[in-house]
Amino acid sequence: MKTFTHYLLLCAIAVVCVFPFWWTLVTAISTEGNIFAFPPTFWPNQPSFENFIEVFKAIPIWSFFRNSILIAACTVFWKLALCSAAAYPLARMHFKGRKLVFGLILATLVLPSEVNFLVNFITVTKLSLVDTYTGVILPNVVTAVAILLLKQAFEEVPQDLIDAARVDGASEWTIFSKIMLPLIAPWLATVGILTAVEAWNEYIWPSIVMSKPDEFPLSVGVLYLRGTFGSSTRVIAAGTILTILPTLAAFLFTQRFFMRGMDGAVK
Repeated sequence: MKTFTHYLLLCAIAVVCVFPFWWTLVTAISTEGNIFAFPPTFWPNQPSFENFIEVFKAIPIWSFFRNSILIAACTVFWKLALCSAAAYPLARMHFKGRKLVFGLILATLVLPSEVNFLVNFITVTKLSLVDTYTGVILPNVVTAVAILLLKQAFEEVPQDLIDAARVDGASEWTIFSKIMLPLIAPWLATVGILTAVEAWNEYIWPSIVMSKPDEFPLSVGVLYLRGTFGSSTRVIAAGTILTILPTLAAFLFTQRFFMRGMDGAVK
């Protein structure tokens, strides 16, 4: 009975999580019926891919795809490089003020990201990075959550292994790059997946920094499906599905790395 209750609860949670995506998909492939009917329609009426074809006609979606891939890839690369370089000394080196530095990093977790928009925009403006991909990527390459996860990963590596490398004459850079990073690969994969999804779905910050439509990422470019004098909810839903599918597919193919990294983080 206890097992049945657990499965029932999991099924209920799954329904709640999947329903928005399913409703959007049904709306995107339907051509008839009231979209906002209650109770909602759970199966498409007169299914067709016309709305998806309309998306490709209405906006340069391949250009938006390319821009999103570029932004996400650069964000992942620089976040893994910088956050791992910050987490390693906090985890394995002893220096004055280490606890204070780590405490200040953790203190940033209490601030919502929106609070940083004004400061980040002023900084990006002063650096002449408005309307550039660098301006979109730069504020997201270092986060407290990534440093915290990678610091914990470094701390789980046995100290004896590091001491043996130092006895053999290995430098700190060699220990970091040749020993530590390969050992925490699952955690790096976890941070990379989370960063890629976050960068792909980011809407507010790119829409603030970027003003050239041909350089918009997909999350911002889909907004152009909403016309000046009218819009089709079905076409917008189709555009939303096209935006979601890459991250969904990427997560499905990399979930084993994600789960291994999260399992290590919990331990």
